[in-house]
Amino acid sequence: MQAEREQIEFVASDVIDAMIKIHRALGPGLLESAYQACLTHELSARGHSI
Repeated sequence: MQAEREQIEFVASDVIDAMIKIHRALGPGLLESAYQACLTHELSARGHSI
């Protein structure tokens, strides 16, 4: 149970970190689909399955 919680926290932290990185690089004002495509790419590059 504890291992599952740690895995969830790791993934959540990685998603937040990736979104901050993307937002800093691209800035505000893009369509959600643009951020989604970038997030998919970034998380795949970090080894997550999408």
